[in-house]
Amino acid sequence: MLDLVKKAMLTGVGFAVKTWDEVEKMAKDMAKKSRMSEKEGKKFLDDVRKKYDEAQGKLEERAEKMVKDLMKKGNIATSDDIRALKKEISELKKKIQGTGSENKPGA
Repeated sequence: MLDLVKKAMLTGVGFAVKTWDEVEKMAKDMAKKSRMSEKEGKKFLDDVRKKYDEAQGKLEERAEKMVKDLMKKGNIATSDDIRALKKEISELKKKIQGTGSENKPGA
């Protein structure tokens, strides 16, 4: 039964969106209620922390991908797009300035 509860806690959908303080409190409460030894409780807490960090990383990756996909679908320029356009504008300005001085008398 305890293993089932552990698995449910470690793989819960809301696990990634909770703060570490909330997760830590739940894990400590669970360890206490299940009468784990101090060593078992520490290992359980370490396992929970590892799973929590993994879940946070996956959540960040998914959120970043979703934002990129939305920007692409919405045809919204990224900072890389803007940087490339600025560079292109700068190069065009240089060409125009170079061409303009050639057409001036005395040049």
